[in-house]
Amino acid sequence: MRHGPPSERNAPPGGWTFLTNHAHVLFVLAQDPLARHRDVAAKVGITERAVVRIVGELVAAGYVTVRREGRRNHYAVHGERPLRHPIERHRRAQDLVDLVLHGAALPAGARKARRAINARGGGSRTRPRR
Repeated sequence: MRHGPPSERNAPPGGWTFLTNHAHVLFVLAQDPLARHRDVAAKVGITERAVVRIVGELVAAGYVTVRREGRRNHYAVHGERPLRHPIERHRRAQDLVDLVLHGAALPAGARKARRAINARGGGSRTRPRR
C-alpha cells in the first residue's frame, strides 16, 4: 500500500492517466449516485476539496444534477450531453461511461468485425507490410 496524499496513493506508475479527474468523478457518480465526496475522493485519488470543485463544474456544465435526499446528495449523470473537446464532441458522455464501466464502446456487430480484421492481421496499419 502506498502512503502519502490520495493523488499519490492511487496514481499509476509514471504518474499520469489518459482520462481526467473530471471523467473519473463522473464514473464514480454514475456507479454510485449516493456516493459521498469522501468516497469519491478515495476512489479517484484526489482530495475532497477537489471533488467539491469538480462536482460543481460538472453541475454547471449540465453533466450532473444534485438532489438532496435527507442528509445525503443524490447525483444524476446526464449522459446525453456531448463530450467537450472538439475531437470527441461527436460522442456523448454516456458513450464514455459505457466504454469504461461496461466495456461497450462499439455495437456488437462492430466489435465482431474489428476482431475479424485483427485476426487476419489487418488492424490499424497505415502502410502495407513489405
